[in-house]
Amino acid sequence: MQFSTTDTRIGWIGTGVMGQWMCRHLMDHGFQATVTNRTKAKAQPLMDLGAEWKETPEEVAAASDVIFTIVGFPKDVEEVYLGESGILKGARPGAVVVDMTTTSPSLAQTIYKEAASKDVRAVDAPVSGGDVGARNAALSIMVGGDKDTVKALTPLFEIMGKQLVHQGPAGSGQHTKMCNQIVIAGTMIGMCESLLYGEKAGLDLEVMLSSITGGAAACWSLDNLAPRILKGEFDTGFFVEHFVKDMGIALEEARRMNLALPGLALVNQLYQAVMAHGGSRMGTQALMRALKQLNNAI
Repeated sequence: MQFSTTDTRIGWIGTGVMGQWMCRHLMDHGFQATVTNRTKAKAQPLMDLGAEWKETPEEVAAASDVIFTIVGFPKDVEEVYLGESGILKGARPGAVVVDMTTTSPSLAQTIYKEAASKDVRAVDAPVSGGDVGARNAALSIMVGGDKDTVKALTPLFEIMGKQLVHQGPAGSGQHTKMCNQIVIAGTMIGMCESLLYGEKAGLDLEVMLSSITGGAAACWSLDNLAPRILKGEFDTGFFVEHFVKDMGIALEEARRMNLALPGLALVNQLYQAVMAHGGSRMGTQALMRALKQLNNAI
């Protein structure tokens, strides 16, 4: 199984903040794309570059050899794949479907089994790196699925990301993404509390960051999100509501494994407060706003 720009047509479902860039990178490398999205206007930039529009996931699948999806929530993934006009209604035998949404491992396994019954190969490949990683083709891609299928997809993944690791069978990519999100939850609260402390102590926060980003505290959040906080930029980045969804999946999976994750539960509660104050569609750095409100109330 090989995928080349001359005889492989790409399908792409979900052309939002990240998906638009990911699909565009494939198109820039010569792949012809067929796309759909809940809001057509968000697919217009890709259509302007030559992508063909279809009304349903079923129609996209029927016109494609490899179908990528990156949508919002598990219910969206289920609808896109298993719904009345879903991908598995239109995918031809031998096609490959790749879900890059962060969703539940159990749903990834269900899609894998349903696809296999139709002689369609399925891979779960959630990503980390946010809008910046998607724009710069610098994503980390965590993959679950059959080894041969993942190997065939590798050249396409390498166009979108800088790190690709096959984690194991179906669902393993999603479990790995949960590990990723648990770490991010901890670093987000640490980053915001560090900035609050530095501000209260009268430090120049930019100068402070120039020191700690070069030491043991160095992390992606400090490099990419702390500068946004200092500029008061809370409206861009990975949406709070999507991060809350991810933490909810991780907490549910932890409960199924009889595993206590009190740190994750605390951060999840704080982000629920961000949402309660209208921050659902803000970037995850908006946690800073909730922590400031908490301190102002003390």
